[in-house]
Amino acid sequence: MAICLAVVGATGAVGREMLNCLEKRKFPLGEIRALASVNSAGKKLKFANRELTVRETTGAALAGVDVVLMAVDADQSLEFSPLAVKAGAVVIDNSSAYRMDPDCPLVIPEINPQAIGKRPKGIIANPNCSTIIMNVPVWPLHQVNPVERIIVSTYQAASGAGKPAMDELEETTRAWAAGQPVTPKVFPYPLVMNIFSHNSSLGPNGYNGEEMKMTKETQKIFDLPSIRVAATCIRVPVLRAHCESVALEFHNPITPDAARDILSRAPGVKLLDDWQQNRSPQPLDAAGQDNVLVGRIREDISLPGRGLMLWLAGDQLLKGAALNAVQIAELL
Repeated sequence: MAICLAVVGATGAVGREMLNCLEKRKFPLGEIRALASVNSAGKKLKFANRELTVRETTGAALAGVDVVLMAVDADQSLEFSPLAVKAGAVVIDNSSAYRMDPDCPLVIPEINPQAIGKRPKGIIANPNCSTIIMNVPVWPLHQVNPVERIIVSTYQAASGAGKPAMDELEETTRAWAAGQPVTPKVFPYPLVMNIFSHNSSLGPNGYNGEEMKMTKETQKIFDLPSIRVAATCIRVPVLRAHCESVALEFHNPITPDAARDILSRAPGVKLLDDWQQNRSPQPLDAAGQDNVLVGRIREDISLPGRGLMLWLAGDQLLKGAALNAVQIAELL
C-alpha cells in the first residue's frame, strides 16, 4: 500500500533525518510532503533523486495525508497535531507534547510495538532521545532479569537542541580557536571547551526537565511504575551522538558475560567492548549509525552479583529521534 506521508518541520535537523531514513529504508510512499513554517516555504529539499518544495504547515497542506511525522517543538505540535488528526492522519510526534498523555502511546519499536494499537487521540509519541538510547539495551536485559533501579548520567551532544545549536557549536569552536570572544545565543553558556547541566528548567526536586523525562518515560514505556530511575543530564561539546553511563540493579544475580550474550542478540544493539584495547563506544562511532553501541560491560562493585555498569553511545538524530519515528511508521 502506497502511503501519503508528511514531515512537519522538514527543514530542521530531525526533519531532514526523517527524510533520509524514509529514503534509505524504502518506505512505501505514494506521496511525500515536506512542511515547515511560513519562513521556510518555497525552500527545496533533496529526496530520492528529486526535489521537494517545502510548503507552509496548514490544515489544507495536511489534507489527504495518512501519516504525519511531527518534528517541531511542543507548542507547535499542540497546534498542528490535532489538525493532522482531524484531516484523517495518524501523527507520530517527536516533541514532548504528548509523551505523558495516557491516551497517546509512547513507543520504542524494540520494546513495546503493541502499544501503537491503542491511540484514541490518533497520536503516537516518540520518546526523548536519551530515554530511547538508554532503554534499547536495558530492555532485553530486563526481559531476562528484572531491572529494579537505574542510575544514569548522560553526556548529550549539541544535536539534541537542534540545528541552531549544532551551528552554534561549530561557529563558537572556530571563534575560540581564533582567539575571538565566544558568545552563546542558543545555549545559556558557552559549550565549546565546556560542559554544563542540561539547559532544561530545574524542578522543585532539583532535577531538570530532561532528567525527569528519563524517569517518567521509562516507567511508561516499560509499563512499570515501580522501576526506579535517577538521571543526571549534561551537555558536552560534541556535535552529534549522545553517550550515557548506566548503572543497573537487577532482581536476580547476573554476570557481565551473561549480559554480553543477551546484548549480542538484542535488536537495535551493537557491542563495542574491547577490554584489551580499552576500546568502547564514542560519539564518532555512533554518528550516522542506526544501532545503540554498548561497551564497558562490567560488574558494579558497589553491588556485587546484582549490579552491572554499561557505557552507551547513540545517534540522537537517528535512533534518538528520526529513525525511531520512521520505525513506528513502518509498524503502522
